Formats: sequence, structure tokens, C-alpha cells
Amino acid sequence: MLVHRETSTQCWKYDLSQDRSLGGSLRIGQSQGSLLRHHSTNLLRPAAAAISVEQDDINTYLPKGDMWSVHKFGGTCMGTPQRIQSVADIVLGDSSERKLVIVSAMSKVTDMMYNLVHKAQSRDDSYMIALEEVFEKHMAAAKDLLDGEDLASFLSQLHSDVSSLRAMLSAIYIAGHATESFSDFVVGHGELWSAQMLSYAIKKSGAPCSWMDTREVLVVKPSGPNQVDPDYLESENRLQKWFSRQPAEIIVATGFIASTAENIPTTLKRDGSDFSAAIIGSLVRARQVTIWTDVDGVFSADPRKVSEAVILSTLSYQEAWEMSYFGANVLHPRTIIPVMKDNIPIVIRNMFNISAPGTMICRQPANDNGDLDACVKSFATIDNLALVNVEGTGMAGVPGTSSAIFSVVKDVGANVIMISQASSEHSICFAVPEKEVAAVSAALHVRFREALAVGRLSKVEVINGCSILAAVGLRMASTPGVSAILFDALAKANINVRAIAQGCSEYNITVVLKQEDCVRALRAAHSRFFLSKTTLAVGIIGPGLIGGTLLNQLKDQAAVLKENMNIDLRVIGITGSSTMLLSDTGIDLTQWKELLRKEAEPADLANFVRHMSDNHVFPNKVLVDCTADTSVASHYYDWLKKGIHVITPNKKANSGPLDQYLKLRTLQRASYTHYFYEATVGAGLPIISTLRGLLETGDKILHIEGIFSGTLSYIFNNFEGTRTFSDVVAEAKEAGYTEPDPRDDLSGTDVARKVIILARESGLTLELSDIPVKSLVPEALASCSSADEFMQKLPSFDEDWAKQRSEAEAAGEVLRYVGVVDAVNQKGQVELRRYKRDHPFAQLSGSDNIIAFTTSRYKEQPLIVRGPGAGAEVTAGGVFCDILRLASSLGAPS
Repeated sequence: MLVHRETSTQCWKYDLSQDRSLGGSLRIGQSQGSLLRHHSTNLLRPAAAAISVEQDDINTYLPKGDMWSVHKFGGTCMGTPQRIQSVADIVLGDSSERKLVIVSAMSKVTDMMYNLVHKAQSRDDSYMIALEEVFEKHMAAAKDLLDGEDLASFLSQLHSDVSSLRAMLSAIYIAGHATESFSDFVVGHGELWSAQMLSYAIKKSGAPCSWMDTREVLVVKPSGPNQVDPDYLESENRLQKWFSRQPAEIIVATGFIASTAENIPTTLKRDGSDFSAAIIGSLVRARQVTIWTDVDGVFSADPRKVSEAVILSTLSYQEAWEMSYFGANVLHPRTIIPVMKDNIPIVIRNMFNISAPGTMICRQPANDNGDLDACVKSFATIDNLALVNVEGTGMAGVPGTSSAIFSVVKDVGANVIMISQASSEHSICFAVPEKEVAAVSAALHVRFREALAVGRLSKVEVINGCSILAAVGLRMASTPGVSAILFDALAKANINVRAIAQGCSEYNITVVLKQEDCVRALRAAHSRFFLSKTTLAVGIIGPGLIGGTLLNQLKDQAAVLKENMNIDLRVIGITGSSTMLLSDTGIDLTQWKELLRKEAEPADLANFVRHMSDNHVFPNKVLVDCTADTSVASHYYDWLKKGIHVITPNKKANSGPLDQYLKLRTLQRASYTHYFYEATVGAGLPIISTLRGLLETGDKILHIEGIFSGTLSYIFNNFEGTRTFSDVVAEAKEAGYTEPDPRDDLSGTDVARKVIILARESGLTLELSDIPVKSLVPEALASCSSADEFMQKLPSFDEDWAKQRSEAEAAGEVLRYVGVVDAVNQKGQVELRRYKRDHPFAQLSGSDNIIAFTTSRYKEQPLIVRGPGAGAEVTAGGVFCDILRLASSLGAPS
């Protein structure tokens, strides 16, 4: 088979009379189908008029250096006539002295061309229809884009090319087979046509422009399956000769296609157009190679998995290389090699958003801020892997074991993604694609049958369903603490790591984990390094008085926290008893009430929690229960098991059945999931944290006594002089200090719950029923059917209350309703007591709470905590403090 190039039409044609590869007896003549037997060898070689490699007289030398800028436009950029015109405008807008433009085929055309070959060799008659579709696509594009002589010239060439392709495909159809060279010849036409159309579009503006068939210039040699290496010296010679014939200031060249040293058409395989641009950029020593695509640059992680991924302004060649290996959509690693050796930057830009600066890939970008987090540039993942673990005491110190293992893997043809071995040499593990692991495992069992039988190897284990997460960054090599931050982020997101690998270059840290955890791990790591120090997804249960106040506090403070403390709080769910509002990335808190009214859906606590649990945008999630509901509190254990943190002012869980409380606290201590409940006692006062601080520093609690109810504090602080008890209760109810039914406060049950919470925190194993409570509700009024009835009948007991007050005043004392934890005697109680007027408990005003801790250290003078103990603002503030305490535990600055 002969290949020659007609210089008048700039088209390659095949003489198929010498190709046995099409069946051993095929000749395509004028009839495009007659069969003649022959016995020639399978050879593609140039005719006399083919690409000439004889020494030409070179009158114009190829200039090299910064005057050249190289642009590459992919299929999406060349997808329509309008886009091709936009490409022309971008090229014309470049102020560089000389421009080399590399183009791919129009969008989807390469696949259409491969499909032509597939149909033909499958003897599917529809290949002729498919070829007509290719022709129509390019003819329609040319008619939209070009006119006059340019259009006529292009259409003439298109008709000629399609005629040649029809003959070629007919031959393939008859033979039922196509060699790689034939396939490459067919597929490469997409680039030829797009290059010609773009060159005509540029010429329309009056700029001198030539188009280059890179099969005349780029010479490559096979170096492996689906891989070729450029012959730079020969390619440079051929480029010089081409330029001497057509020394234009703008050259539009075909991407993807090249030729062998024997002038046989070939391709640079998939992603070959980027490779073409890098090679040509290297040949002319260009100032810069710009890869135009449909994204704003290189992302810090796959934006389909991490919605908060950011565009990187710079990358080093090594970082881009590592990212490409781990599947990031950057560049093929081989694309970087040609420009890397000449220190030519590559810029990834978005043709559809020219204002975006893109990402520059260069030798070693300067670090802008010297921050530890800037050491990690990106994260990438590989899914559908299996981990193979070969283990045994007989491996230690035995030379050749690793060699034997990986020889077996090589013979199977499996691709090893990652290797990890402990220094003890007791085991070695490696990751391979899951589809290849069965063959690997079987081969290893055969190879090491004897070693397994006698016990030198204990097992060859396969762990399916694995993924790899890789952190990539050039500066990790010189910065301590990067690994610590990464593994801390994974641990706090409840991610278990199966294997770890890091080369001495430290360009990447690779971990193997369960595939089901991969996206969550990616988001946890990315969030830690790229967003704020702590990004926390918050779900609010109960947007009533306390919950609504908390939402408003979050709204007012969120921006400050993000700016000053690097804490990013996102409320992604709000649920009440009847409706709920959900968001994947965060509810606009400036209008949460309106959104809850207009866009809410029916409330379903299970679906609400599922929304939180299944959200992979944010790795750290917290449910804030602002209700007083026992049924909601009963779910805390399950939420913590799911890895969701819990914060609450709801006393029901910690004062409920002892076994459930102990189960909850045991889970909390055994996991990285946090449970905070400061506001269950004393609203916003630091009661729980003070008690914990005493215990954790080795102090011993002897006695806790306090006024724990803001409501009852208000009532007894104002029950003085000639005022009646019922008037004070009515005033407290009117001011909103009491529950709708004041009996809920006067019964003392709420105080008892706080006492049992503090008792359990102090180490006492008491049930709520163990706490004797002196109720302030007259026994005769306990059965009143409503709060109104109770309030109407309460004045009948004012005389009894006045008598108690008078007796106390006569002794220089006041009445106070208190809760007591007697840690020495392992008991607690709630009752009305009398205190001298100089006692701290007698000095209160309003609804203040006061708690006195008597301990081994504070025996002579108790440690006292005093302040407002009731009200939505202070209670919500206490919950807010717990949210910030959680953020601090997850890594936020303190």
C-alpha cells in the first residue's frame, strides 16, 4: 500500500494495492471494490511525491523563543461554527509576534470517526450513512462560517477527502479488519478539517495564516501499548523545512495526529492534542502554551464530588503530574514532559470565560502566603480498587520476596496503583483495579502455594471495595505537620485508613480507605485545607423561641466567625413539628423564617437526619436539638453512631433512665463524635464546663448547691414586702419567665433534672426517682384542668406563703428554692430553704441563677458561678458556645 501527498490539495491518499492486512488479496481500483490477489508485504511507505525528507534549500529559518505563543483548542472549543469564530477572535486578540494554534476535531467527531472504522470492520452497512453524517456536519459548519472562495476551496477538499474515506472504509468493510495505521488515517481527518476551517476564519480578518498537517512535521515512535514518544530532533528538522516553505505569523496545526519515521500516519492517542501542543511548544521554545478548555482552570478537587472546590492559580509541573496520575482532570502526564524540559509554562484557561485567569503550570510557583495549608495543592481519588495483602513471618529479611510478588502481578498484566510495606517486612500490601484482583489473587496463591502450606506466608488476603485518596503538594516535602493535619481531618470525620504510602519526594500522601467513605474523606480533607479550618454543617431541630433565637445569632455572627476564626457554619436543615427546610449547601439565614414558610416540606425527623447523614458536601455535621421533647432525645445515640455530633439544651437525655445515659456517654467517649449539653443546666452559664474542669484537674466534688431555676429565682427574689405569692407568679407568667402552665416550674421537676445531670457528671449513679422533690404546687391545685384554673385558685394559698415569708424575715432570712448534690453521701434533693440575708444566695436579683461548688480545693469558700439563668438569648447563647466548642474540638483556632 502506498501513501503519497498531493501538494496541490494538501491531502493524503492511499493506494491500497499493496496491503495484505486487509485480507491478503485486496486491491481498490477505479471500481472501488474489485479484488486482485497479490503477495506483497504489509507496508505503508511514501511515494515519490510523499513527505520529502531530502535536503531542501532552506531560505527562511524558523525563529525560536518568546516571540511564539502556542494555543490549543479542544473539541468543545471547536464544537460549532460560532465557537470556531470565537477561537479565531481569541487568536487574533493575542498580541504575541507569532502564534501557533493546535486544534482538535470538532466536538464528538473523533468518536464518530472511530465509529466509522468499527462499523466498517464489523461489516455494518450503516457506515456509509455515518460517513454522510460526518460530511454533513462539516459542510454545514463551513457554510455557517465561511463564504466565497474560502468556502468553495474547503468544500472541494472536504468532498475529495470523503471520497477517499469512502474507498478506504469500503476496503475495510470487505476485509472485515482494519490495521492501526488505517484506523489512525481515518480518524485523523477530523483534525484536518477543523484546522482548515479555523485557518480560513482567521484569514477572513486579513491576518496571514497557514495551516499545517502535523503528519508532515511530528515524528513519533511506539513506546508501549497506546503510547508513543516524539522524535524531537527529526520533528525539529521537519518543522524547519515546513516553515521555510510557509513562513506565516499565524500557523494553525492539527492536534492528535503525527507520523512514524517511515511516514506512516499515526496518532498521539487519547489526549493527543494537548501532547501535540506541548511538543510543538517545545520545538519553537515558546513563551507559553495555553490549553483552552471549558473550565476556569484546575480545581483543588473534583468539583462533582466537592462543590466547594477552588480554582488553583498555580501548580508546579510535579504537582500537575501527580494529580494527573491520580485521575484529576488536569493534563496527561506525558503532556508535561516536553514543556518541562524547556521550562515553558502551561496555562489552562476557559474559552467560555475569558476573564478567568486560569491555572498556570510551571517549574515551581512562588508560595504566596507561606501558610501550612498552602502546602497541599489538591486532592484526587481513584475508585474501584482492591487491596491485596501478603503477610507472613517468613517474609522478614528474605531477599526477593517483593520481587517474586510483583513478578507474578506483572505476568498477570495487572496495574499496581500503590504499594505499602511496614519496616518489619512482616507484610506487604498493594492496590490494583478491582476487576484485576481475582487474577492477581489466584496467581499469587499458585506461586506461593508451598510457602502458604508450610506457614512461611500466613495469608494472601484481598480487601475489595477500596478507594485511594491522594493529597498532592510540592511543598509538603519541606513542611512538618501536613500528614498530621490530613489524618486528623480524616479521624474527625470518622474515616478509617487501611493503608498509607508516601514517597521520599513527599509530593503526595496516599491513603487507602473504604470506597463508601471516599467522598466523605475527600470532602473532610479538602474542607480542612481549602475552606475554613472548620466547616460545620448544622441542623436545627425546634426553631421555636430558643431555636429561632439561635438561628438569628448564627446569622449575625457567621461572617465574623469565618473571617476571624476560620469557622464556617452552614445551617443545612431546620425542622419544626410540622414543616422542615433542607439545603445541600446552606440556608440563607437572613430569610430563614420566610423560606421555612414558603419552601418547607412536611416534617419528617428520619428524613431530616438522613439529609444530614447523606450530605457529603461537609464532613462535619451537628444536630442541635432545641426542643424539650423526650422522643427527640431518644435518638441521640443513633445520631452519634452515624458520626453526627449532637448539641442540646434539652435535659431529657441526661436526666432520663440511667442505663441509657451511661450508654450514650460511653459511646461519646469511645468515638470522635461529640455530645455537648452546657445549656441543660444554667442556660448560658458555664456550669457543666466548670464542673468538668474541676474533675479533670483532679479536684474532688463534695457538695453542689444552687438556685437552678431562673423562673423560681425571679419569683422568690420578688416575693417580698407585702406582695402576694400569686401576684408574683402572675407577673412572672406575664413576663414570659414561666412555662405556659406555671405548675411545670413550681413542681420542681425541672430543677430535679438539673440536679440529676450534675450528680451524674460528678460520678453519682442516680435515677431521677432517687431525688426527693418538694413541690411548690399546693396538693389541692395539682389536679386543676388548666393553667387558667390554677391561676384563679392560687390566691387562696397566699396566706400560707405570707406566713412562711414572715417567719423567715423574723429570723433575718429569705426563702430560696434550691437543688443540692451531696456527693459525699451519694444523694441529691430539691427543696425550699432559708438563707441569711448576707448569704450569696440572698443577694440575687431578677432571674439570676447561682451555683456553689464545694470541693477539696474550694472547701472553706465555695467556688460560685452566678448570672442570668433563664431567657431565650442566654440559653441560645449557651448552645452557640457549645457549637464553637465543637468547632474548636474539630480543629478551629481557640
